[in-house]
Amino acid sequence: QVQLMESGGGSVQVGGSLKLSCTASGFTFSNFNRFTTCAMGWYRQAPGKEREMVLRISDDGRTTYADSVKGRFTSSQDNAKNTFYLQMDSLKSEDTAVYFCMVDKKFAGGYCEAFWGRGTQVTVSS
Repeated sequence: QVQLMESGGGSVQVGGSLKLSCTASGFTFSNFNRFTTCAMGWYRQAPGKEREMVLRISDDGRTTYADSVKGRFTSSQDNAKNTFYLQMDSLKSEDTAVYFCMVDKKFAGGYCEAFWGRGTQVTVSS
């Protein structure tokens, strides 16, 4: 069973930065490859809106960014801490949302199951 926990959210002014963290149990980020994982990434959900992808790393290692965050958001990981990060710069009010970490783990037989954290709130105000 994979358990994910996000942290690092908070309130920030427009133009500011935040770095979100996602720690995992039952999954090791350094073992990410096409045999163990279908994808991992960050998603967000603003009030009254559907959950949307922020960035997604596919099993071939390619990262796809939402157009709205290109050039402003990046991901990284610290294998020693088994932590996956989302660095958010030049924040805009429309970035206000609950941010979720996701791991789409691959199991025997090749099927994938997505696991989600509970999310962390990011509020950007002017």
